Amino acid sequence: MELVWNEDYSYYSRKAVNNHVSNLRKKLKVTQDSPDYIKSVTSVGYKFEVL
Repeated sequence: MELVWNEDYSYYSRKAVNNHVSNLRKKLKVTQDSPDYIKSVTSVGYKFEVL
């Protein structure tokens, strides 16, 4: 969060990034058959993947 918003991470809830990613996933999901563009990467975070 510090790299993205240039603010101290301790001020935010631990779930803030998860909530933002969840909202992005909902907005990118146009149909049931649409691919999931945002992938979770264990012990790293997330990545955006275009097929």
